[in-house]
Amino acid sequence: MTVLVREFRPEDAAATVDVLRAAIPFLVTTEQEIVWAVAHANPASAHRLLVAEIDGRLVGRAQVGLAYESGTPGQAYANVYVHPDHRGQGAGSLLLRTAEEHLACAGASSVYSWVLDASANRCFAERRGYQARRSARFLRLDLAADTLPPPPEIPAGVELRTAADFAGDPRPLFALDAATTADEPSDIGAELDDYEDWLTTTWGHPGLDRDLTVVAVVDGTPAAFTAARTDRVSRYSSGMTGVLRAHRGRGLAKLVKAHSLHRARAAGLTEAFTGNDAENLPMLAVNKWFGYEICATEVRHVRELGID
Repeated sequence: MTVLVREFRPEDAAATVDVLRAAIPFLVTTEQEIVWAVAHANPASAHRLLVAEIDGRLVGRAQVGLAYESGTPGQAYANVYVHPDHRGQGAGSLLLRTAEEHLACAGASSVYSWVLDASANRCFAERRGYQARRSARFLRLDLAADTLPPPPEIPAGVELRTAADFAGDPRPLFALDAATTADEPSDIGAELDDYEDWLTTTWGHPGLDRDLTVVAVVDGTPAAFTAARTDRVSRYSSGMTGVLRAHRGRGLAKLVKAHSLHRARAAGLTEAFTGNDAENLPMLAVNKWFGYEICATEVRHVRELGID
C-alpha cells in the first residue's frame, strides 16, 4: 500500500467532492466551487488544497492556509477529511503533517482544525498535539416536508430585497458583512477591510445564490441579511446570517432567513443546512423555530507549532 500526498489538480474535483460527501455530508459543495476556490485564493492566505492517494485512488483532502483576515498574525487552519472507508491507513496523518510543514514555512504559529465530535476523530487530533476549543453544530432542515413555518410579518419601515438587487453596487452589503462578521463567535477573529478581496472571494463565489440571499433594509441602509449558497440542484446552505447591533432584538434574523428558505423551497430545493456556534443561543433558537435538527457536532482544535 502506497500513500501519497500532493497538490490538488482540477481533474481531482469530482473525487474530492465524493470524499467530502462521505466524510462530512452536511457541507454543501460542488466541483466548480472547489476548482474556483483554488484558483481565486488570496495570495496572503498561502492557501493550498492537498489531496491524499492510496494506490492511486484519491481518499482524502486537506484545506490549508493562513487566516489572513485575522488581526492576530500567525493564525492558520488545516481542515483534514478522509473517506470513512480509508481511515486508519495513514492518509490523514500524512495530510496533516504536510499541511503543518507548509504552514510553518508560511509563518504560522497556531493551527486550528475542525474535528468531528466522535471518539476516533478527537483521538486522532489529540494524539497529534491538538487541544479542544469551542464547538459548533451542523443542522439540517427537510424543505421537502412542507413543514416550514410561514414567514413573520415585515415590520413597518423594513424593506426586503435580495442580493441581486445590489448587483450594480454591492458595497453596502460589504459594509454589512464586515460589521456583522466582526461580532461572530470564533477563535479566529476576522476583519473584513479589503473590498476588492471581498468582491472576489465572497460576492464572486460561484455557490452564492444572489436571488435567495435576502437583505432587510431600514431607512435605506442594509441592516440584516442571510447569505444563501446552493449546489444549484437540491441543497441549500446558510453561509452567514448577520444583523447590525443597532437593529438586534427586532426579529430581523428570523425574517430574512424565513423569506430566504421559502424562496429556496419554491425554487425546488429540498434540503437546507446551516451551522451554529454552540454558544450562539439566539441563532440556535431561530433555527429550532424553523424546524432545523442537529445532525452533527464539530469541535475546533488548536495546536501551537513548535510545541510538542
